[in-house]
Order: sequence, then C-alpha cells, then structure tokens
Amino acid sequence: MRNRWLCTAALAVTSIAALVSGPPALATPVPGTGAVTAVEPLAEAAILPGSVRSERILYTSTTVGEAYTTASAAVYFPPGAAPAGGWPVIAWAHGTVGLGDDCAYSIAGPAARERDWAYLGTWLQQGYAIVAADYAGLGTPGDHPYLNGIVEAHNVVDAVKAATRHYPSLAHKWVVVGQSQGGGAAVTTARYATEFGGPELDYRGAVGTGVPAYIENAMLPLAPNVPPIKLGNHITAYILYILNGLRTTYPDLNIESYLTDSGRYWLDRSSQSCLDPIGQELGAQRVILGDLFARPFAQIPNLPGLLAGYMGLPETGYDKPVFMGQGLQDTDVITPATLAFAAKVQANGQPFTLRTYAADHSGAVNASLVDSLPFVRGLFA
Repeated sequence: MRNRWLCTAALAVTSIAALVSGPPALATPVPGTGAVTAVEPLAEAAILPGSVRSERILYTSTTVGEAYTTASAAVYFPPGAAPAGGWPVIAWAHGTVGLGDDCAYSIAGPAARERDWAYLGTWLQQGYAIVAADYAGLGTPGDHPYLNGIVEAHNVVDAVKAATRHYPSLAHKWVVVGQSQGGGAAVTTARYATEFGGPELDYRGAVGTGVPAYIENAMLPLAPNVPPIKLGNHITAYILYILNGLRTTYPDLNIESYLTDSGRYWLDRSSQSCLDPIGQELGAQRVILGDLFARPFAQIPNLPGLLAGYMGLPETGYDKPVFMGQGLQDTDVITPATLAFAAKVQANGQPFTLRTYAADHSGAVNASLVDSLPFVRGLFA
C-alpha cells in the first residue's frame, strides 16, 4: 500500500507540476518589521541544553496579506566570549509542532525533543548562535497559516533582523536551516532572504532536510470515499493543518463547505492542537480522510495554481547555495516528489546540493550533519 501510494503521488507530481509554473507571487519587504517589542525568559521546556543567555523575543513581522503582526522566537547563544564580529547566526526553521499557541517552539520546545536538541546542540557546539522563529500565529495573536511559504519566509528573516538588532554579540551573517515544515520554510526563505533582509543582513545560504516538495499535490484527490492512506495518523493531522492554513489565508474559499459535520469538527479541533496529541486522537477515533469531505476538494477553481502559490516551493531565483538532505525511507513527505524537486531546480541551474540517507523522516536530520556541517562552514568561510 505504501509503495503504491508513493508511486501514485510521484506520477501526480509529474503530471500536475506541468500545470503550474514559476515561484509564488513575489512579495516585497515590509518596512517597520524586525523590531524587538519585548524580551522574556524562555520556558524551561524550550531551553536548548548547553546554551547560555537563552531568551524569548517578540518582534514585528507580517502574516497573511502582509498584515502587521507580532511573532516570537527563541534565541540561543554558545558559551564563552563572542568571536570578533559576533556569533554567526543559524536561523532554525522548526518542523510541525501544531497550531495551538501552547505548541509554539519558544513555549513548549521541539516536538521531537531528543532529535532536535542533538541537532541544534551540534550547531551550537560549532560556534553558531541560533534564532528559532515560531512563525506567525504560534504563541502570539492570530491564526497560524500553516505552510504559507511567503509568511514563513518573512517571519524567519524578521526574526534574524530583530535578534541582530537587539543583541550586539550577533553577527549579521546568517544561514537558514530547517526540517520538515521548516525544511520547506528554509527553502522558500532561501529564495527571498536577500530581498527580504536587504543590505542590513548578510545571508549566506540554506540547509533543508525532509523538505515537503510538491506536497500540495496530495490535496488534489481529497474527496468523499477517498481510499484510506495507511501512512500513520500524522498524515491526517497534516492535511487538517493545511486546511486550517488555507482557511486562514483564503477565508473566501469557505473551506468548511467542502467538509462534512465530522470534517468541520476535526478542522476546528486541530486548529488548537499540538501534533502528537491530535495524531493519537485521530487514531483512537479511527478517523478516515474520505469521511471528512462532503464534496471533492478539486471543485475549488484553479486549485493546482492556488495551492502552488500558497505552499509550492520556488523553482528559480536562488542567489546563494542550498543543501537538501533527504531520507530515502521518509513517508512523512513524498520522497519521490522531493527528489523530483531537487532534480528540477538543478536542471534550472539553481545552486542546489542534494544528499540522500538510508533513514526515515526523523533519522535524516542528524544523519545529514556529516554533510551539512562542512557545507555551512564553507558558507561562512
């Protein structure tokens, strides 16, 4: 079943990607963002072991429609005195934690705690400060537009701006690093980092693992009685999160009208949930995706183009090197689609490096360090 689904998804990538061209519509930098509005102690659950002077910052950024908002981020410093010029910055784009405010990274810490602490601790030990943006609507007012790439890119860049303005010990040279949702955010940020950051920041490149490329195509077949996908309850949670993100970004679509009473219940339930609890609840209730839909989702006009503009990864326009690490046993993202994206951007002459690992979605994170550490070291050289 798993292999059949992945093969079908890969074919969908090939056929549907031809309908969509170019990166999402370009959004210009917004003045007045990247200003620290408050500094708070980090919750104990969000303190990276080995870091010093860890704090949570609130800063100005944007959300859907470039509306001003307040976002938050965790900032971690290595021990010891900063080098001449300040600590170089790793902007950490985290994976899916959920949509509720209590799920925010700077409040609850990472969802995959052991994995992410080992990963981020390695960067910290290499002498990098870490700025971990929560993304708009996580831990701050408003709803989180899950997988809205432009919003995430603004949030990541604005977090780096805010941190480097507030902390004199931070250098203005930085790299974005992300996993899963954050892998997609890192890749989209890579496309716009120089533009959004302007001359104030010195953007050097990006690292993404478990990058959810062409994941938008998984939304196209959703309809009543769609066959169950036996890839774990997190897949259903991801789709509910995407539906919430679309509802936040495009309220006029009336997403609820495509859902059954059960679908509307789980849509609202997931909008306040963290990933692991909602996954367990969906499993315990034996929720089937097809039972959530009252009519085919593809009835939304120009759905492929709309989804590509919302969550599609840009295929051109990168001005700095990007490293992608992908586990060949990854079923949280569509691995054939991620490999197809890497091949596409490389064929487009973009500065991408791809490495694969005999690992699943989670395992590839730390497995990739053998390659990503020297990659990033070269970017800062």
